[in-house]
Amino acid sequence: MGRPRGFDEEVVTAAAAELFAGRAYDGVSVDDLVQQLGVHRNSLYKTFGSKRGLYLAALRWHLDHRLPPLTEQLAAGAEVADDPALDLLLLAAVERAPRDVEVAALVTKAWQALDQALQRAPANDTDSIRSTALNALLGERLRARAAAATTDPS
Repeated sequence: MGRPRGFDEEVVTAAAAELFAGRAYDGVSVDDLVQQLGVHRNSLYKTFGSKRGLYLAALRWHLDHRLPPLTEQLAAGAEVADDPALDLLLLAAVERAPRDVEVAALVTKAWQALDQALQRAPANDTDSIRSTALNALLGERLRARAAAATTDPS
């Protein structure tokens, strides 16, 4: 019998989601993951198989835990442009989805959830208004990330 796992998989997955949301997939090395998550390299590989495996687990966790509150806020008509819950989704859409079918499927599912939330929102009568609102929301978040990057020395 092997040793019991020395870490909480969900806690590590959530922390990895935050790390990937801040620096993107290509901006995070396995060494960064080991150091930032406090998980031994062998444990990381044994549990997730690879950096990509951890990334997919983190993206799924993010979409299951961070996206639903955001969609509920959108459906209620709340302003959510500054919500960092969009960051990992945006980075996944731009960086990974064009070359990873599994990421593309997850991103597509998330876009659908956002579209459905906007359909339920008050005063969004037409598809063009919903589409414009979602595009504006995503654009505002990208701009906020870019502005933060110019002021953050790290």
